[in-house]
Amino acid sequence: MVQEKNDGINKDMVLPPIQQKRPALSWELKIKKKLTVPTCLGKFRPFVGQCCHQCTPDSLRKKLGQNSPLGFNNLLSVNETHTRYRGWLVRRVCCMLFVSGCKAYASPVSNRLERVCQSNRVKEALTAQHKAPEGGDCRGQINSLSPFLPLINTCIIPGLLRFVGWVMLKMGASMFDSIQVNLNHLPALHTASQEGSLLVYVYIRQSIMDCVLIPLVLFCRSLRVPYTICPFQIYSHSLSYRILYLSYRSILQRVGVVLLPTSALTEKDAEMDSLYLPVMTSLVRELLHEGQAISVGVSAESGQGCQWLACIRQLMKEGSVPDVSLVPVGISYDCVPKTKIQVGLSFVLQWLWSLLWRRPGGSVRIHIAQPFSLKEMCESGRCRVDEWLPLQDLLLPVILHNRAESVFGQRRVSWLLPSSHYASELKELATERDLSIAITLHLIFSVTSCMAVMCTSLVSSLLLYRHRKGVSTSLVCHDVAWLTDEVLFRNRDVGFGGSLVEVVHYSLSQLAPHLIMAAAPSRKDPFIIPRPSLAATLHLTLQAQIVTHAFISEAVGACAVSAMLCEVANSGIGSRVRTSDVNGEEVTSDMEFDVVLCQSELTEKALQLCHLLPPGFMTPCQSSQSFALDAIDCLVRCGILIMEEIPRDVPICDFWKREETLTWTTSDDPYQSDSDREDEEQRSYKISQPSQCPEMLFFLCSMLAGHLRALCWTTTGLDHLHTPLPEAEFVAQIHSHLCDTAHKKKRHYESCSEEAAYTAVRTLIDLGVLSEECQKEGVFLGVTPLFQLSENRQKLHRFISQYLYN
Repeated sequence: MVQEKNDGINKDMVLPPIQQKRPALSWELKIKKKLTVPTCLGKFRPFVGQCCHQCTPDSLRKKLGQNSPLGFNNLLSVNETHTRYRGWLVRRVCCMLFVSGCKAYASPVSNRLERVCQSNRVKEALTAQHKAPEGGDCRGQINSLSPFLPLINTCIIPGLLRFVGWVMLKMGASMFDSIQVNLNHLPALHTASQEGSLLVYVYIRQSIMDCVLIPLVLFCRSLRVPYTICPFQIYSHSLSYRILYLSYRSILQRVGVVLLPTSALTEKDAEMDSLYLPVMTSLVRELLHEGQAISVGVSAESGQGCQWLACIRQLMKEGSVPDVSLVPVGISYDCVPKTKIQVGLSFVLQWLWSLLWRRPGGSVRIHIAQPFSLKEMCESGRCRVDEWLPLQDLLLPVILHNRAESVFGQRRVSWLLPSSHYASELKELATERDLSIAITLHLIFSVTSCMAVMCTSLVSSLLLYRHRKGVSTSLVCHDVAWLTDEVLFRNRDVGFGGSLVEVVHYSLSQLAPHLIMAAAPSRKDPFIIPRPSLAATLHLTLQAQIVTHAFISEAVGACAVSAMLCEVANSGIGSRVRTSDVNGEEVTSDMEFDVVLCQSELTEKALQLCHLLPPGFMTPCQSSQSFALDAIDCLVRCGILIMEEIPRDVPICDFWKREETLTWTTSDDPYQSDSDREDEEQRSYKISQPSQCPEMLFFLCSMLAGHLRALCWTTTGLDHLHTPLPEAEFVAQIHSHLCDTAHKKKRHYESCSEEAAYTAVRTLIDLGVLSEECQKEGVFLGVTPLFQLSENRQKLHRFISQYLYN
């Protein structure tokens, strides 16, 4: 932890002036008048963004950056001090002068097209399609690759890049209050760039603004602007917009944006063309040969974007590229801008026009992490894939046969990188694919770990998981202060600063469309309730995801405890659970637990739940068994569990009087721990009795309830489907079933998003509940014969629902 000094480095961290000058409403005045709160938050700020100490120790050991924190810089706060000039005229054109002073690296195309055409990968693809010209004529190959010529000819023109950078700074000021950039690892990027390292920036896809912010930040810091592989498509059906549409694509392609082919609306449509992947792989190879940087976005839900990381690794294995430095980039929004994958040009023009009249809303925090070597990560051997097993091998014996112990191993998520990206399904190639998936999962985890937790995320998580039936503003302030300390304690940065009153006031203002706020005369402060609608709940759930990532170990452990308590309550043997008054999801008084939980059983429950988690929550260099043990230890550190003391004749710490042989191990064994030298007798835990313990336990359980409930509802929804169905139609019907179930219950809308439906379907496929059948029309999904029996579906439903607290 690094103490944040009040030396002006973080002076831009306070709330923007436009928020402070806005006229206050009645409930806002009550917050400011009635509450007595601490004067500031965030006295300590963690140093985030360091690379993995297990997979890349050499990259971590490099002293490329400074050890002292460099603070933050507001990208939109441009004044005359950022230029070489001074004076009243400079203050009026300082943004233009700043952009003209930024270093822009030219990227001429030269003979890139000929090199792509002559690559063996493209030649083999043309031969397979019977489009290869006789005699290897280059002009004939160019004619065959005509749909991909704009992609290959993408370049960066310095003059146009400066103009677009100036426009984006002006547009950014209309969209956001501030764009805060963490400066801690930027010296490392400058050093790596000067040494000639090939940089690949990796981010998690959230909005089309991700493709804009990363090049803008690098340009303003005089770093090489990367070629951005953009997954969004902009189309125009109107002839009147045709010339403007072509001009818009041409401008983007001249500032390094690699767009999809005009004939494809999505990445999946583009990959249906057998020439697309060979051409793009050859293009990436040529860009890296030219020394260019690349920006790639990945999605943990659909796996889109993972193919580009696999291509880079494949090029490195072939020897085409010696090494690549991967740079995770975490982008956090107060409110994520809504963006569709397919955007019409008329919509873009309306959006640009609206920026002239709208007020900026929300802030952005960008953390550029420390670069690390891809070659070192592959050669370290920490991301082991030999222990990966199908999910059905890990859980089906427990679900169907009630086996006490789980199979040791980690879940294989091969759907993140389909086998179509590899020539065959040989064992060696399957191992290579799993290793590429492991690297992608590690990058997703690294990006998520360096993303800042915004104040709207804290308030959203509190309203969704702790105060679903409403809460007063005074209690929100108290909980925000508590949750901020907990987030910082877990080495996660926060994306806000200032007084507690300002933070809560700002968060409620940003989330106001999704909340119901009432201020009765008899109450001292306003009462806040999450709006009970699908759109509002999904928005709050999206904002609260980063908090779930920060508390994932505690959430898994809490759900394991909940599953154990379910078994105890159903059996009623040897244990006692007594409650005074429990009403629904809100605990209205103290609950007394007199339960002894065995460590091995708790660990087994946590281990089984680990296999059901969506990708990105666990790092692949840590085994599932180790993660489950850490989950139980986290509950002990939180004070939820207390180790049960067993009377002994000899203290456990007195090794001299114990009748056993001491064993010596090497000090550098990463899998050795002090707990291995304790008694083989299993430890036991009891649930803490303080009044806050049940509320904290249920708060942690609620973080995973949306995902687990979607799995339960999807399992019950299989009864209403007539399978087999095309994959897209199957997911659409499951999504419709989730929405209908939530509307019928009038709650739990967080379980019916499109991402939740897709993730649930993929989990059931991995479990062996659904089968994939490839036909000419596409992939069809159907229920396997084993789970066509209602008894087996009920067993699966009971297994998942045990982790849902009641």
